[in-house]
Amino acid sequence: MAEAMSDTDPAPDAAKSLLDVNNIEVIYDHVILVLKGVSLSVPEGGIVALLGGNGAGKTTTLKSISNLLKAERGEVTKGAITMEGRRLDTLTANDVVKMGCVQVMEGRHCFEHLTIEENLLTGAYTRGGDRGVKDDLELVYEYFPRLKERRKSLAGYTSGGEQQMCAIGRALMAKPKIILLDEPSMGLAPQLVEQIFEIVKRLNSQEGVTFLLAEQNTTVALRYAKYGYILENGRVVLDGSAESLLSNEDVKEFYLGLSTEGKKSFRDVKHYKRRKRWL
Repeated sequence: MAEAMSDTDPAPDAAKSLLDVNNIEVIYDHVILVLKGVSLSVPEGGIVALLGGNGAGKTTTLKSISNLLKAERGEVTKGAITMEGRRLDTLTANDVVKMGCVQVMEGRHCFEHLTIEENLLTGAYTRGGDRGVKDDLELVYEYFPRLKERRKSLAGYTSGGEQQMCAIGRALMAKPKIILLDEPSMGLAPQLVEQIFEIVKRLNSQEGVTFLLAEQNTTVALRYAKYGYILENGRVVLDGSAESLLSNEDVKEFYLGLSTEGKKSFRDVKHYKRRKRWL
């Protein structure tokens, strides 16, 4: 079995880091420890994948960054989260959005009783009377032409793929520096998943939007990300470049179900060496 990646593996350039999560712990209901010293870095202009199975802590990590934990009786009890050197974990969720950090929630969460266009315009709420809203709306329609076709349709009557496009488009209307994208492939057909990720890639390369995406579909995520972190039971156990993670035998066995001996179930796979934890 291959060795796990060590802390000497190439990491995102700290000098150009946009977002830093430093050794955070998260507790729900004052007693349930969910994240246990999670650290990660997202470089400006990068696409970073946060990987792991259901319940690993991916969504909690994103909500810690966007400061949405309090609504679920959760809190960051240790560590710090900074964006461009400014603490995010001390701000309100509204101020985090104004800073340019926007989360697209798992399950899309569109306003079903509003039209697609009305949903998109709610994303610009924090911009006040910004005159560029109409131009940005047209930009969203350029990336998501299907939304332009359905712009007068109630969001609740559109498909899952259209709702995911709407949710990402709504985030773009806030003029974000970074989008936290939670499980974009959930419930979508493979063809639609590829379409969504291709648009993410274009937004990253053409508009300069940085992405931190939480995803269970390891194969697809690492094809588009430049760097990845793997969470297990609330800890980061592996991290490295997308190429090194895809070629790592432990990742192939545990997360892709593949090995030199063929496909295995999780219970058949040996545990790999854990990433060192910085205190």
